[in-house]
Amino acid sequence: MKYFFYVMGLLLLSLGIALTILSDLGTSPFDALLVGLSFNIGLTVGSWEIIIAAIMIAGNAMLGWQKPELLGIVTAIIVGIGIDFWLHTLVGVIAPVGITGQILYFTAGLFAVGVGTAIYLHTNFAPIPVDRLTLLVKELAKTNLFVSRTAIYLLFLGLAMAFGGPIGIGTVLTVCFAGFILNAIMPFTAKTLDRVLLPKQPFGHQ
Repeated sequence: MKYFFYVMGLLLLSLGIALTILSDLGTSPFDALLVGLSFNIGLTVGSWEIIIAAIMIAGNAMLGWQKPELLGIVTAIIVGIGIDFWLHTLVGVIAPVGITGQILYFTAGLFAVGVGTAIYLHTNFAPIPVDRLTLLVKELAKTNLFVSRTAIYLLFLGLAMAFGGPIGIGTVLTVCFAGFILNAIMPFTAKTLDRVLLPKQPFGHQ
């Protein structure tokens, strides 16, 4: 059951990423970097998700003075395949029409990313490297998810701009609110999933 939620969380996360990309309002700085690399160098957005993940796994290991978290590649592969699948599927089915459609796509994507991330992180299996970096910064700086996530987004914003990624109002909104959404959703998600994942105590057990 734990791995079911792990995969479902990643698929919801990848759906959210695809929706923000298709909204054409600007994506998160990290995803903007992936799109910029795909547009300027080649390969799919999902392929760059996996490549950058491999690079970050090595970086996170050095930052945290620990062995490389190779299982993170599994997570990145699922997210990368999911992004490419959703982009291909949604483009073929329906595209956002007008500014209202764009706003709906972006808003749905932003919340899907937050909920999906909260779900798969709570399974404590293998975070994608950017989320592991978020947790590392949170621990090292002794801060919360909102601050650490925002700081990392600002770093990737500079990289995305350098590679010509899709920067827009959506990018600004993501930098400002994605960390807040994740920080707000995590406790509720943890409480909900624990009801399913944790073994029930026998009646009368204290």
